[in-house]
Amino acid sequence: MTDTTPAERLRSALEHSDASARLQAALAAGTRPDDSYIDELVARCAVESDFFVRDMLTWALTRHDPARVVPRLLPEVTSDIPQARSQSLHTLSKIGDPAAYGAITRAVLRDRHPEVARAAWRTASGLVPDDAHESLAEELATQFGRGDHDTQRSLSRAFAAIGFRAEPTVQRAAESSYDVVSAHARATLIVMDDPDVEFAEAAVEARRVVAQRALPDAGE
Repeated sequence: MTDTTPAERLRSALEHSDASARLQAALAAGTRPDDSYIDELVARCAVESDFFVRDMLTWALTRHDPARVVPRLLPEVTSDIPQARSQSLHTLSKIGDPAAYGAITRAVLRDRHPEVARAAWRTASGLVPDDAHESLAEELATQFGRGDHDTQRSLSRAFAAIGFRAEPTVQRAAESSYDVVSAHARATLIVMDDPDVEFAEAAVEARRVVAQRALPDAGE
């Protein structure tokens, strides 16, 4: 129909059953930005099942005016829908507007859904203002030992992004009596010292060091 608006046509295209058609719609929306597209792109981020389409939705949003996109994304950070939370955080990290940092609360950083927490850690570590490095590090340290390999790697990378001002916090966690916390923190120190080291390699070395703590002293 010719009386539909551009935003309505985009919404219809983003609801197509074929992922490749949805991908093309998101690409077109980013290639020719229109303020009326923003709501449709954000809404689709919450429900889109295809990873590549979601990534294109984020790209399309970065092509629009940040002054209009960021305020629309911020409420999504606390949405009831986990994917809306994670995708909005991911998009905010790509836009890079420091104003978004305030929306990443303690509750967001401790989200029970790993994919949301990982996105929050990555976004917060990239947007953290100069006067909040230490406080962010202290909050992130509560997550040491959490989750699977990918989750732990994400946290370590967040600390590496924060940089040297996070080191005292990580050092204290490395001395924890809880082996899983100590090992994760020690692996993080390795990654912070040499970002080229694979986290899996750092984790193996850290676990070896922690395991040795339980052994009798060689001199006894």
